[in-house]
Amino acid sequence: MYADLGFLDAEEMLVKAQLVVKIAQILRERGWSQQQAAKVLGMTQPKLSKMLRGQFRGISEMKMMDCLVRLGCAVKIVVGPECEAADERVEVVAA
Repeated sequence: MYADLGFLDAEEMLVKAQLVVKIAQILRERGWSQQQAAKVLGMTQPKLSKMLRGQFRGISEMKMMDCLVRLGCAVKIVVGPECEAADERVEVVAA
């Protein structure tokens, strides 16, 4: 998706997008306002709004994982064997 558009950081952007999808899903399920969620997530409401709209260049993957932890999710990082294909190196799996 991002690679098709020519982004140099396509892999990172895809991971961030997948993390944001999970954050947004949890917020929807809980019925929280952005104000409520921003307080729990430790960010401003405008920054959260931008992130949820896909404008997350200034937000690190670590911050997004921290958001998931603050929402009560377990976040696991698994390092597997080497792989040849670049598009298979980083994957977000939501359980």
